[in-house]
Amino acid sequence: MGEAAVVGTVDLIMIGVVILVTLVGRYLLVRLVRRATKRAVERAKERRTGSETRAERILSAVTMARDERAEQRTATLGSLITNLISVALIVIGVLTILAILDIPLGPLLASAGVGGVAIAFGAQSLVKDYLSGLFMILEDQYGVGDLVDTGEVVGTVEEVTMRITRVRDSTGKVWYIRNGEILRLGNLSQGWSTATVDVPVANDEDAAKCIAVLEQVADEVDQNPEFADVLLERPSVAGVDSVNNTTMTLRMFAKTAPNKHWGMQRVLLARAHAALVDAGIRVPRGIGGSGADRMS
Repeated sequence: MGEAAVVGTVDLIMIGVVILVTLVGRYLLVRLVRRATKRAVERAKERRTGSETRAERILSAVTMARDERAEQRTATLGSLITNLISVALIVIGVLTILAILDIPLGPLLASAGVGGVAIAFGAQSLVKDYLSGLFMILEDQYGVGDLVDTGEVVGTVEEVTMRITRVRDSTGKVWYIRNGEILRLGNLSQGWSTATVDVPVANDEDAAKCIAVLEQVADEVDQNPEFADVLLERPSVAGVDSVNNTTMTLRMFAKTAPNKHWGMQRVLLARAHAALVDAGIRVPRGIGGSGADRMS
């Protein structure tokens, strides 16, 4: 009886040691991961220099993609690693305790394997959502504030988690989309946008004169400080795009910060129209009953 009590006491001590080692190990590893995460974010910030080009400066200011997104991705990865470490240490600790108590692990592992397969089969859509969310975040496919097109929904991303993405469309409706259901996605906020402006004039006007006027408009807009944070480079005049029975259409392009092309398109069209009129070039002022453009 005394020997059994001693053995029981030793087992309890060993179990306590295992639990203590598990808790201390988790604490140290979690601190290590958090410190590595913090250093990664700080290094990403330090890489920013003052030698950015005009386009880089505008893009980084508009999308806020450098610091914020890097921090979000790094924090997500750190959280995932922390959770994996916790689960692994708990499993190792439990198995060690069972071994100390001389409980056979074979039947338990076999039962756990069968149960794991059943759970994995039943929760495969959930696993798919989490894996898709993980890769979306790590690959920076989109982030909060981006304008995205999922095929069924076009709107602004308000929240991205490992399982779902919350998007608000132009009507204010909020959509909750499972990450595993997003097969393809268009991000309108990454990189840059292009404003395409078609400027119609009478088809018998001098094309060279019209192009010269539009080039002046491009110079004025490019040099205007009001658009310094919108335009990535000077607008370009492509020239004559099409000619029909009544009109000749000239086309302009402007490379802008993400989602800023609509406003720039309106600005260029209004200024181009006014400049052409001031230059004595006839432009359409309406659509006639027969479908022909009336010139002024």
